[in-house]
Amino acid sequence: MSLKKDKQKVLGEFFDDDRIREFFNYPAPAGVNLDFHLLERAYRGMQLENFETFLRFYLQQGHDINATNRDARTLLDLVKTHTAFGDYAEALEAAGARPAADAGS
Repeated sequence: MSLKKDKQKVLGEFFDDDRIREFFNYPAPAGVNLDFHLLERAYRGMQLENFETFLRFYLQQGHDINATNRDARTLLDLVKTHTAFGDYAEALEAAGARPAADAGS
């Protein structure tokens, strides 16, 4: 299986807890929900094991796992469109993520 371009760059990169916590230091662009931005950036920049650790830290800090983007979609909505990365969707669901249609209920 060939990895998508955004996943290829992280192969072989070492992520300890301090490196994972650095992902909380990226400000969101104007008009972008910070919680969504942090989730998306971690998803695009981490292998699954590191992403699961990030999610634990993310929730411990009180961030919203069901934050939405400008199109009112959660990260889970977007990840589910990337069929090769179902493990990431499972990690999000295990952390309490729901599709946008369910997130408000």
